[in-house]
Amino acid sequence: MAHQIRIALIGLGQVGETFAINLLERIQTQQIAAKIVAVADHKQDSPVMMGFAHSGVSVFKDGLEIAKLGDQVDIIFDLSGSAAFRQQLRDALRNGGNQHTVIAPEIIANLVWAFFGEKEAMPSPHEKTGY
Repeated sequence: MAHQIRIALIGLGQVGETFAINLLERIQTQQIAAKIVAVADHKQDSPVMMGFAHSGVSVFKDGLEIAKLGDQVDIIFDLSGSAAFRQQLRDALRNGGNQHTVIAPEIIANLVWAFFGEKEAMPSPHEKTGY
């Protein structure tokens, strides 16, 4: 079996929740060598956050905590929609010496969303969050 890709998701609001559910479904039904290892959102009591916690996924209120996981995370999908947060996340990875984990740019998140078969295009944030 190939290396299992370890994924973290930040921002499980309306878009992030749909993204997370679809991604998890594809991983499970298509037996993709990937695993959601961490999620973060300020709303800890949402059904999707509680579901991840119940499944043993690391759950955080502050998305910057994911940066502390170091090379235990291969890809971070930042779905927060905040350019300021994205910069803080980049800084946290760099300051922690993490040269392994990548933050997936919006274009990659949009490509993954397209594979989900959602009828609507992935909503874009009000501000550009950059790469």
